[in-house]
Amino acid sequence: MKAPVATLVLAGLAAGLVTPNNKAALLAQELSAQSAPNAVSMAEMRTMKTQQRQEDRAAGAYDADRYTAQAATKCSNGKAGEYLCRNVDLKGFLRHQDTGSGDREGNDLWAWTSSSGREFGIVGQTDGTAFVEVLKDGSLQYLGRLPTQTVNSDWRDMKVVGDHVYIGAESDDHGLQVFDLNKLLDLDPQDPKTFDIESDLTAHYRGFGSSHNIVSHEATNSIFAVGTQRSDGCNAGLWMLDVSDPSNPKKTGCVSNDGYVHDAQCVIYTGPHKQYRNREICFNYNEDTLTIVDITNRSSPQQLSRTAYKGATYTHQGWIADKDMKYLLLDDELDEMRKTGPASDQKTTTYVVDITDLSKPKFTGIYKSPVKSIDHNQYIVNGISYQANYGSGLRIVDVSSIAQDPTGSQFKELGFFDVYPEDDSAGGQATFHGAWSVYPWLKSGYILVNSIERGVYSLKYTA
Repeated sequence: MKAPVATLVLAGLAAGLVTPNNKAALLAQELSAQSAPNAVSMAEMRTMKTQQRQEDRAAGAYDADRYTAQAATKCSNGKAGEYLCRNVDLKGFLRHQDTGSGDREGNDLWAWTSSSGREFGIVGQTDGTAFVEVLKDGSLQYLGRLPTQTVNSDWRDMKVVGDHVYIGAESDDHGLQVFDLNKLLDLDPQDPKTFDIESDLTAHYRGFGSSHNIVSHEATNSIFAVGTQRSDGCNAGLWMLDVSDPSNPKKTGCVSNDGYVHDAQCVIYTGPHKQYRNREICFNYNEDTLTIVDITNRSSPQQLSRTAYKGATYTHQGWIADKDMKYLLLDDELDEMRKTGPASDQKTTTYVVDITDLSKPKFTGIYKSPVKSIDHNQYIVNGISYQANYGSGLRIVDVSSIAQDPTGSQFKELGFFDVYPEDDSAGGQATFHGAWSVYPWLKSGYILVNSIERGVYSLKYTA
């Protein structure tokens, strides 16, 4: 029997016979796939997650006062209070019950910085969106909330363009809430405000009902809703909106030919593929593939490629990894749980993708976290990937070596903050618990993380 390519590659590296570029080429061969036989749909994923959530509710995971309102705590000897950590301090924390949520269940997260430099977290919860201010010392102050537009949902997502936040949810007839964040500036934290879902909105876009995720591209004043109901049109793909006038979002087109889009990153492309420079390119994460689309002409988007990979189980999210736009990192939400492909050991697996040729992306390597956990959302800033990896929490990984070694073998974890202590004794578990998302762009250096069970964290990398 022939040895696996990866085994031969590692042996070659050890002997000094294989260079990183040669190794990347060999791994590209091993990771390539024409289809994704293990992949599941969002309908199946939704059923799995809903069952998990119902079991957790029955077990009291979201009961009032279940969790401690912990104050700022330095990471010392590997712990910050009850949390495992390394090189990351806890600067602030608010439980979901501390931010007005009756359900006390979290989901997505984003943030906004005012023109005067004040920083605010936008905290998704099943029953609405909470607004907190990040103070100078990193502590968090609850200011108010915007309830859900219709009914509660385990999935709520928000993104910011300019001074407005755009909020969608997997709730029937929810549509897109458009809220002016300047309304936060004069609020009294001693008297938090519950905003009205009619009179306090800048707009309520009703072109679609439910949506799974919201994507923003500030350079073109665009919002994209993904995972909308197929019956609304667009085949659950990229629903494109011009929000140049926040009071009047306008649909400009639809990317529907590859079906369900789970998440996306859209950019003005400045990478090496000359044909597409200065065009608006979206990198779509479509359940079983990375699908790249040119949306410059909104009325006639052009699909450039659709790429499967070995181990694809639920292609969830990713982010461009370098300023030259040659590589991106991709996370698959279900490969660890299902033990497929390179994630058979259930340690968080991040895929490295060479996007030098937008028409022929290549999966050139993987990065393995040292612990078991499912990856969910990651964002990359100046060569550092900030990963929200469910049960293992925030993971900060130096990926700046990617151009020199696109296999991922030189990636290095710089620090972490584990927001789900319940699985620590088992060395981590591949379950849908813990960190949902992370926001790493605040100029203050504070990193926000929203967890499903406990609440929102303000963290600071210290190394």
